[in-house]
Amino acid sequence: MLKVFSCSDTGRMRKNNQDCVYTSDLPMGDLLNVFIVADGMGGHAAGEMASRTAVNTMIDNIKASNESNPSISLKNAVLKANKAVFELSVEETIAEGMGTTVVACTFIENVVQAVNVGDSRMYVITPRDIKQITVDHSLVEEMIRRGGLTREKARSHPEKNVITRAVGIKPDVEPDIYTHILESGDTVMLCTDGLTNMVTDDRIRQIISGSPDVASAAEKLINEANENGGLDNISVVLIRYEEN
Repeated sequence: MLKVFSCSDTGRMRKNNQDCVYTSDLPMGDLLNVFIVADGMGGHAAGEMASRTAVNTMIDNIKASNESNPSISLKNAVLKANKAVFELSVEETIAEGMGTTVVACTFIENVVQAVNVGDSRMYVITPRDIKQITVDHSLVEEMIRRGGLTREKARSHPEKNVITRAVGIKPDVEPDIYTHILESGDTVMLCTDGLTNMVTDDRIRQIISGSPDVASAAEKLINEANENGGLDNISVVLIRYEEN
Protein backbone atom coordinates (compact mmCIF):
# COMPACT_ATOMS: atom_id res chain seq x y z
CA MET A 1 0.00 0.00 0.00
CA LEU A 2 1.22 3.50 -0.86
CA LYS A 3 0.46 6.62 1.16
CA VAL A 4 1.07 9.69 -0.99
CA PHE A 5 1.21 13.44 -0.51
CA SER A 6 2.64 16.15 -2.76
CA CYS A 7 3.02 19.90 -2.53
CA SER A 8 4.75 22.69 -4.40
CA ASP A 9 5.53 26.22 -3.23
CA THR A 10 6.84 29.29 -5.03
CA GLY A 11 9.28 30.07 -2.22
CA ARG A 12 10.10 33.49 -0.85
CA MET A 13 12.31 34.90 -3.60
CA ARG A 14 10.59 33.87 -6.85
CA LYS A 15 7.46 35.38 -8.39
CA ASN A 16 6.58 32.31 -10.46
CA ASN A 17 6.63 28.58 -9.78
CA GLN A 18 8.56 26.83 -12.55
CA ASP A 19 8.20 23.40 -10.92
CA CYS A 20 5.61 20.90 -12.09
CA VAL A 21 4.43 17.91 -10.02
CA TYR A 22 2.25 14.95 -11.00
CA THR A 23 1.13 11.97 -8.92
CA SER A 24 -1.17 9.05 -9.62
CA ASP A 25 -1.47 5.99 -7.39
CA LEU A 26 -3.87 4.42 -9.90
CA PRO A 27 -2.87 2.37 -12.97
CA MET A 28 -1.92 4.34 -16.06
CA GLY A 29 -1.03 2.61 -19.32
CA ASP A 30 1.40 -0.15 -18.43
CA LEU A 31 2.29 1.31 -15.02
CA LEU A 32 0.51 0.65 -11.73
CA ASN A 33 1.27 4.19 -10.55
CA VAL A 34 3.47 7.12 -11.53
CA PHE A 35 5.06 10.08 -9.75
CA ILE A 36 6.89 12.94 -11.51
CA VAL A 37 8.71 16.10 -10.44
CA ALA A 38 10.17 18.60 -12.93
CA ASP A 39 12.05 21.87 -12.36
CA GLY A 40 11.94 24.19 -15.38
CA MET A 41 14.60 26.68 -16.40
CA GLY A 42 14.97 29.42 -18.97
CA GLY A 43 13.12 32.41 -17.54
CA HIS A 44 9.71 32.65 -15.88
CA ALA A 45 7.43 31.79 -18.82
CA ALA A 46 9.89 29.42 -20.48
CA GLY A 47 10.65 27.51 -17.28
CA GLU A 48 6.99 26.94 -16.54
CA MET A 49 6.41 25.93 -20.15
CA ALA A 50 9.32 23.47 -20.13
CA SER A 51 8.34 21.64 -16.94
CA ARG A 52 4.65 21.53 -17.81
CA THR A 53 5.34 20.33 -21.38
CA ALA A 54 7.69 17.62 -20.12
CA VAL A 55 5.26 16.29 -17.52
CA ASN A 56 2.22 16.38 -19.83
CA THR A 57 4.17 14.63 -22.60
CA MET A 58 5.32 11.93 -20.18
CA ILE A 59 1.77 11.33 -18.98
CA ASP A 60 0.43 11.05 -22.54
CA ASN A 61 3.24 8.66 -23.50
CA ILE A 62 2.76 6.46 -20.44
CA LYS A 63 -1.00 6.23 -21.08
CA ALA A 64 -0.33 4.97 -24.62
CA SER A 65 2.57 2.66 -23.73
CA ASN A 66 2.48 -1.14 -23.81
CA GLU A 67 6.08 -1.63 -22.68
CA SER A 68 6.39 -4.56 -20.27
CA ASN A 69 9.42 -3.11 -18.41
CA PRO A 70 8.32 -0.21 -16.16
CA SER A 71 11.74 1.45 -16.10
CA ILE A 72 11.89 1.40 -19.90
CA SER A 73 8.39 2.87 -20.02
CA LEU A 74 9.58 5.76 -17.81
CA LYS A 75 12.73 6.20 -19.88
CA ASN A 76 10.76 6.29 -23.15
CA ALA A 77 8.44 8.88 -21.64
CA VAL A 78 11.42 11.09 -20.76
CA LEU A 79 12.81 10.73 -24.29
CA LYS A 80 9.45 11.84 -25.73
CA ALA A 81 9.40 14.74 -23.29
CA ASN A 82 12.89 15.77 -24.37
CA LYS A 83 11.78 15.83 -28.01
CA ALA A 84 8.67 17.86 -27.20
CA VAL A 85 10.48 20.47 -25.09
CA PHE A 86 13.35 20.83 -27.57
CA GLU A 87 11.02 21.27 -30.55
CA LEU A 88 8.99 23.86 -28.65
CA SER A 89 12.16 25.76 -27.73
CA VAL A 90 13.06 25.96 -31.43
CA GLU A 91 9.57 27.00 -32.55
CA GLU A 92 8.75 29.61 -29.89
CA THR A 93 10.97 32.68 -29.45
CA ILE A 94 9.96 33.03 -25.80
CA ALA A 95 11.01 29.42 -25.17
CA GLU A 96 14.48 29.58 -26.72
CA GLY A 97 17.03 27.70 -24.62
CA MET A 98 14.50 26.40 -22.11
CA GLY A 99 14.85 23.04 -20.41
CA THR A 100 13.82 21.13 -17.31
CA THR A 101 14.99 18.55 -14.85
CA VAL A 102 12.89 15.40 -14.44
CA VAL A 103 12.77 12.73 -11.77
CA ALA A 104 10.04 10.09 -11.93
CA CYS A 105 9.29 6.75 -10.33
CA THR A 106 6.85 3.85 -10.26
CA PHE A 107 6.23 1.07 -7.74
CA ILE A 108 5.61 -2.65 -8.17
CA GLU A 109 4.96 -4.02 -4.69
CA ASN A 110 8.17 -3.31 -2.70
CA VAL A 111 10.29 -2.31 -5.69
CA VAL A 112 10.60 1.30 -6.84
CA GLN A 113 11.98 2.03 -10.31
CA ALA A 114 13.06 5.54 -11.23
CA VAL A 115 14.58 7.73 -13.93
CA ASN A 116 16.22 11.13 -13.69
CA VAL A 117 17.75 13.89 -15.78
CA GLY A 118 19.24 16.91 -14.02
CA ASP A 119 19.47 17.59 -10.29
CA SER A 120 15.96 16.91 -9.01
CA ARG A 121 16.33 13.90 -6.74
CA MET A 122 14.85 10.71 -5.37
CA TYR A 123 15.63 9.67 -1.80
CA VAL A 124 14.66 6.70 0.36
CA ILE A 125 14.18 7.56 4.03
CA THR A 126 13.98 5.16 6.98
CA PRO A 127 13.75 6.12 10.68
CA ARG A 128 17.53 5.79 10.96
CA ASP A 129 18.84 6.66 7.50
CA ILE A 130 18.40 8.78 4.40
CA LYS A 131 19.85 7.69 1.06
CA GLN A 132 19.96 9.66 -2.17
CA ILE A 133 19.19 7.13 -4.91
CA THR A 134 19.55 9.30 -8.01
CA VAL A 135 22.82 10.94 -9.03
CA ASP A 136 22.74 14.63 -9.95
CA HIS A 137 23.74 15.66 -13.45
CA SER A 138 25.53 18.76 -12.23
CA LEU A 139 28.96 20.38 -12.23
CA VAL A 140 29.46 20.03 -8.47
CA GLU A 141 28.48 16.35 -8.58
CA GLU A 142 31.19 15.75 -11.17
CA MET A 143 33.66 17.61 -8.94
CA ILE A 144 32.64 15.45 -5.96
CA ARG A 145 33.05 12.24 -7.94
CA ARG A 146 36.52 13.33 -9.06
CA GLY A 147 37.45 13.97 -5.43
CA GLY A 148 37.88 17.72 -5.81
CA LEU A 149 34.95 18.75 -3.61
CA THR A 150 33.25 17.49 -0.46
CA ARG A 151 29.45 17.23 -0.25
CA GLU A 152 29.43 19.72 2.61
CA LYS A 153 31.31 22.33 0.57
CA ALA A 154 29.18 21.56 -2.49
CA ARG A 155 26.13 22.97 -0.69
CA SER A 156 27.62 26.48 -0.78
CA HIS A 157 29.63 26.23 -4.02
CA PRO A 158 28.95 29.22 -6.33
CA GLU A 159 28.28 26.87 -9.28
CA LYS A 160 26.05 24.42 -7.40
CA ASN A 161 23.13 25.14 -9.76
CA VAL A 162 25.05 24.45 -12.99
CA ILE A 163 23.38 21.42 -14.61
CA THR A 164 25.26 19.22 -17.06
CA ARG A 165 22.22 17.35 -18.41
CA ALA A 166 18.60 18.49 -18.81
CA VAL A 167 15.44 17.63 -20.73
CA GLY A 168 14.91 19.75 -23.85
CA ILE A 169 18.30 21.46 -24.10
CA LYS A 170 19.56 19.20 -26.90
CA PRO A 171 17.83 16.97 -29.48
CA ASP A 172 18.84 13.87 -27.49
CA VAL A 173 19.25 13.08 -23.81
CA GLU A 174 20.16 9.98 -21.80
CA PRO A 175 18.07 9.39 -18.64
CA ASP A 176 19.60 7.32 -15.86
CA ILE A 177 17.60 4.36 -14.49
CA TYR A 178 17.51 3.15 -10.88
CA THR A 179 15.92 0.25 -8.98
CA HIS A 180 15.59 0.05 -5.21
CA ILE A 181 14.00 -2.58 -2.96
CA LEU A 182 11.95 -1.15 -0.11
CA GLU A 183 11.05 -2.36 3.36
CA SER A 184 7.69 -1.69 4.96
CA GLY A 185 7.65 1.83 6.40
CA ASP A 186 10.23 3.26 3.99
CA THR A 187 9.42 6.66 2.51
CA VAL A 188 10.39 7.62 -1.04
CA MET A 189 10.83 11.33 -1.68
CA LEU A 190 11.01 13.13 -5.02
CA CYS A 191 12.05 16.77 -4.77
CA THR A 192 13.53 19.78 -6.51
CA ASP A 193 16.71 21.53 -5.42
CA GLY A 194 14.62 24.26 -3.83
CA LEU A 195 14.32 21.83 -0.92
CA THR A 196 17.76 20.23 -0.84
CA ASN A 197 19.61 23.55 -1.15
CA MET A 198 17.73 24.87 1.89
CA VAL A 199 17.41 21.80 4.15
CA THR A 200 20.16 19.28 4.90
CA ASP A 201 19.65 15.58 4.24
CA ASP A 202 19.82 14.73 7.93
CA ARG A 203 17.23 17.37 8.78
CA ILE A 204 14.98 15.99 6.01
CA ARG A 205 15.26 12.56 7.64
CA GLN A 206 14.43 13.99 11.07
CA ILE A 207 11.33 15.77 9.78
CA ILE A 208 9.99 12.78 7.85
CA SER A 209 10.75 10.26 10.60
CA GLY A 210 9.28 12.50 13.28
CA SER A 211 6.02 13.27 11.46
CA PRO A 212 2.84 11.23 11.97
CA ASP A 213 2.05 11.05 8.24
CA VAL A 214 3.38 12.08 4.83
CA ALA A 215 1.11 15.11 4.57
CA SER A 216 2.41 16.79 7.72
CA ALA A 217 5.99 15.81 6.79
CA ALA A 218 5.75 17.41 3.34
CA GLU A 219 4.26 20.60 4.76
CA LYS A 220 7.01 20.82 7.40
CA LEU A 221 9.67 20.38 4.72
CA ILE A 222 8.21 23.23 2.65
CA ASN A 223 7.95 25.46 5.73
CA GLU A 224 11.53 24.78 6.80
CA ALA A 225 12.90 25.46 3.31
CA ASN A 226 11.10 28.81 3.38
CA GLU A 227 12.27 29.59 6.90
CA ASN A 228 15.84 28.96 5.75
CA GLY A 229 15.51 31.48 2.93
CA GLY A 230 13.14 30.00 0.33
CA LEU A 231 15.50 31.02 -2.47
CA ASP A 232 13.84 28.84 -5.12
CA ASN A 233 10.60 27.02 -5.87
CA ILE A 234 10.14 24.03 -3.57
CA SER A 235 8.43 20.80 -4.62
CA VAL A 236 8.10 17.57 -2.63
CA VAL A 237 6.40 14.24 -3.29
CA LEU A 238 6.38 11.74 -0.42
CA ILE A 239 5.34 8.11 -0.95
CA ARG A 240 5.32 5.81 2.08
CA TYR A 241 5.37 2.10 1.28
CA GLU A 242 3.61 -0.21 3.73
CA GLU A 243 3.03 -3.93 3.33
CA ASN A 244 -0.66 -4.84 3.23
